[in-house]
Amino acid sequence: MTGSDATIAATSAGAKASPRRRERWLEFKKPIPTWELILLGLIVWVLFFGIWKLATAVGWAPPFLLPAPDAVAMTLYELFASRGFLMDVLVSVYRIIVSFAAACLIAVPLGILMGSFSRIEALFNPLVSAWRYLPAPSFIPLLLMWFGTDDTSKLALLFIGVVWFLMTLVMDHTKAVKTEFIQTALTLGANRWQVLRTVIVPAVMPNVVITMRQMLAAAWTYLVIAEIMAATDGIGAMMMRAKRFIHADEIMAGIVMIGVLGLLFDYLFRVLERILFSYQEET
Repeated sequence: MTGSDATIAATSAGAKASPRRRERWLEFKKPIPTWELILLGLIVWVLFFGIWKLATAVGWAPPFLLPAPDAVAMTLYELFASRGFLMDVLVSVYRIIVSFAAACLIAVPLGILMGSFSRIEALFNPLVSAWRYLPAPSFIPLLLMWFGTDDTSKLALLFIGVVWFLMTLVMDHTKAVKTEFIQTALTLGANRWQVLRTVIVPAVMPNVVITMRQMLAAAWTYLVIAEIMAATDGIGAMMMRAKRFIHADEIMAGIVMIGVLGLLFDYLFRVLERILFSYQEET
């Protein structure tokens, strides 16, 4: 064995003998087991409800202003069992779905076109940028004058609160598509429509679905504001009725219901994302 061979062998033996680095509890972007994911998620909810229960037990606030978690749960049950709350929930879900679908039908195609063609961006972006900074609730007086107190004004408010932000985010994701993909398709003889349909849209759609899931949360935040507008049904209307009589338990039950529905919709979007773009997980 030569000197160099002996050195290599000694180095290899030392590398094998060196102790393995101890795994830390916090590792950058490292996946964790499913059981640990569920456990950590449960822990944070146990802490939340535990602090809430403690606050009511020691009397940090009067019970009529801060009801206990079990009181809110009982109120939620009563709302569904004897006060027709299910219809309010269905009306709110209907308003979210219709308004969000309308916003997506306009924002997604136009955002992709703006991100793909500079002239379309130059034409629309000044208008979109200006509207993005206008608070949607400021349009409530106009919407009431234009559409009255029926569902149209509420759907319009939810639409305005989502469409401009969604359009801008879709445009930015489309701009991030690598130019090399587009140039390669053009070099192979594809026309603009083919490049848009077979290169840009498939490349950007995973990020578009993620953006839609994020903006759906914004739509839920506008729901109560929309249903304040002289509404007689919906979760927000129920909460406003409860506010008149200082029924904090009913208001908190409405908040809990919105949170549960938001989590459900978010989960459905995650499932849709896995089904449509399963190749990303494989990659």
